[in-house]
Amino acid sequence: MPLQSHETAFTRAPAPPRPVPVIPDDDTALAVARTLAETFIASAAARDLERDLPFAEVERFTESGLWAITVPKDYGGTGVGSATVAQVIAIVSAADGSLGQIPQNHFYALEVLRNGGSEAQKRALYARVLAGERFGNALAEIGRRDHRRRTRLVRDPAGWFVEGRKYYCTGSLFAHRIPTLVEAEEEGETVAYLVFVPRDAPGITLVDDWDGFGQRLTGSGSVLFDRVRVEPDWVVPFSASMDRPTAIGPFAQILHAGIDLGIGRGAFAETLPFVRDRARPWIDSGVSRASDDPLTLHAIGDVRVRLTAADALLERAGRFVDAARDAPDEATVAAASVAVAEARSASHRAGLLAANKLFELGGTAATDRAEALDRYWRNVRTHSLHDPVRWKHHWIGAYHLNGRLPPRHGAL
Repeated sequence: MPLQSHETAFTRAPAPPRPVPVIPDDDTALAVARTLAETFIASAAARDLERDLPFAEVERFTESGLWAITVPKDYGGTGVGSATVAQVIAIVSAADGSLGQIPQNHFYALEVLRNGGSEAQKRALYARVLAGERFGNALAEIGRRDHRRRTRLVRDPAGWFVEGRKYYCTGSLFAHRIPTLVEAEEEGETVAYLVFVPRDAPGITLVDDWDGFGQRLTGSGSVLFDRVRVEPDWVVPFSASMDRPTAIGPFAQILHAGIDLGIGRGAFAETLPFVRDRARPWIDSGVSRASDDPLTLHAIGDVRVRLTAADALLERAGRFVDAARDAPDEATVAAASVAVAEARSASHRAGLLAANKLFELGGTAATDRAEALDRYWRNVRTHSLHDPVRWKHHWIGAYHLNGRLPPRHGAL
């Protein structure tokens, strides 16, 4: 599939992978994430203003060992809980929403591998992660309304090949491998696979064409596949993992909840000093400091309660996801999907509210371009469009009122 006339191939490659430390437990993973976040936030505003893709920061993120925390213990990893992965993403997202989102599909691909991969595939690909490899993604496609995939796995006498075009490929610019969702015709049926394609495979072209006003540094451009030869060992069944109950969907969604929650936390953390030090009270308040304005205090309390509630729902949802991973069946997976949908609804609303109140309470001074505070609103507004919260409310209601089980896919 050739480049279009207005497109330019992205040629910058990530540094070669290096072995990463195995983080010993969940608490250590959270501590490592907090330390990293403190270093990331110092330059986050400048990166966003200049659209400086965070190659160095992604390298530090990987070298910390955090990208390997979902590798199961049986394969040499940490095997942390689902809530821990979501909280790691939230911690980093509070510092830089783009950085927090970049590993989301890496973890998603590893969950697909855990459910659908053969033992040989698991050993090989988990080992690559422990050796420092990052996985991006090439899942979504645009241009059609039916949500069908046109990217194909073609088998012919010359070998196996991937052909097609993907968009919204978050993390692909920083990745060593790009797990790619493809379809193939088998015995009259359409079957989906996730193919772990090396990003330097002949026939792959990356295009840095993500132009959204938020999450600008996520490396979410297009990936083109022009008869890219792939090995059978890279091809992991996908349809089979979605046709039966697995925790793939709720696990993916709890990570998205972490992104919105984290960006909201970051916005709230910016709001407090701005109101204390720079905002002015409204003339009718009768006070001399914005931090004593009664309506400001009410608004700050409201944001705090909503963020705290979203955090609690995230932790609760993590327990449901872990239960579904340990004993997957229709009941446990449905319960996990609904619990995560509840957490996502709360994080969606709390994140947007926190970003809005940063400006409402900070006043006109908060819109100064040099402050780059708008990145919180742009980031959470953009990410929260990933899949509609209105459908989460629909399935939450259908589950609790009528006992209907939600669909099994990555968007619930």
